[in-house]
Amino acid sequence: MDIAGARRSPAGLLVTWGLTRLLLLLFVLKVFVFPGPDVTSDVSVIYQGWYDVLRTGTFPLDDVTWQYPPAAALAILSPGLLPFLPYATAFFVLAFLADLVAFSLLLYAGLRPGRSLRGVWVWVVGVPLLGPTVYARYDVMVTAVAVAALLAGARHPRVMGVLVGFGAMLKVWPALLLVAVRRRRTWMATAVTAAGLAALFSVAMPGAFAFLTFQADRGTEVESLGSLVFHVARQYGWDGQVLLNYGSVEFLGPWVNVVSTAALALTGLAFGWLLLWRLTATRFEAHTAADAAFVAVLMFTTTSRVISPQYMVWLIGLAAVCLCFRASRMGVPALIVLVASFVTVLEFPIYFGNVVASDGLGVTLLFLRNGLLVVAAVLAAVRLWRSTASPEAEAPLPAHATLTTEETSVSP
Repeated sequence: MDIAGARRSPAGLLVTWGLTRLLLLLFVLKVFVFPGPDVTSDVSVIYQGWYDVLRTGTFPLDDVTWQYPPAAALAILSPGLLPFLPYATAFFVLAFLADLVAFSLLLYAGLRPGRSLRGVWVWVVGVPLLGPTVYARYDVMVTAVAVAALLAGARHPRVMGVLVGFGAMLKVWPALLLVAVRRRRTWMATAVTAAGLAALFSVAMPGAFAFLTFQADRGTEVESLGSLVFHVARQYGWDGQVLLNYGSVEFLGPWVNVVSTAALALTGLAFGWLLLWRLTATRFEAHTAADAAFVAVLMFTTTSRVISPQYMVWLIGLAAVCLCFRASRMGVPALIVLVASFVTVLEFPIYFGNVVASDGLGVTLLFLRNGLLVVAAVLAAVRLWRSTASPEAEAPLPAHATLTTEETSVSP
């Protein structure tokens, strides 16, 4: 589809979004059966179990699978807003609405003067690549908040801060959206919002921060970058196990703690690089906050001890915001993330049994997906550095040249 034509009439976007989202709803409602294990069981069993506990005014203190900041309770309780629907159905409807909110914000941003529709196309195409898992986890709701925060940043710094603070209390990672933010108002609004929510939940509901202990005790999940060590080691007689542990399928046994520690060290190095970049960067433009947020979340996701399939929706959302700006240099990393998202739906849920068994197909899919994430992270980091911190940082193309380059080279 020609982007220039889509700019004049977003009908193609609306039709594509509508058809793909209808298909996702049909899968989660089990009108159609998606290959692999049932991804909706997390909602109908785990989330609904938490819902029953949270309604009593306390967090699930004895459940180690509860590993989320306190505002996550709002997402789990939200299906109560639709009491005329069964819990799972209500959750899927709300996930669909969160998707719609993100789509609408990206479309509005893309239609503004000087912006691009590439971003909304990334969202329209990228989300269904992950399959029904997107609507069977609350990450799409968090991503909608993050998208809104980044798009609000330029004109409404306090609104961005409030949304970042709220998002961080939903699932922590939106705090990384501040990595390139220089306005004190945004930081203050974030701190006040997060502190206010933390205090409110601490007083109102026992166990608001028990998730910190549960997170610290996690091992190496079978889809993470570090897990590749054990997938290969199993071929040579590694004496360990693959078990459901802390709510995910993890490797347990010799050397697991070493690999988990190495993953934490990589995350620490990523943080150090981001800090160095922030101290070195001298060129900040309208798109820099989105580009830096995308790089930060991409680096932290790639080095994490856990790379659950739904984490990819974070990257799709941030990549979409980046590409709303014509001057963003994240086009190729965003494309790599889309390819990695397609590989993700192959490794989970379609061939997840092969991944757990560490057979040739499963290991190949993991090497490919995680390799793509590593390439995307490195390439995105290099581009961010060169455009903002390098002494020879390139000046942006003139508006008419950027329009020609972007609108003629992208055809979703």
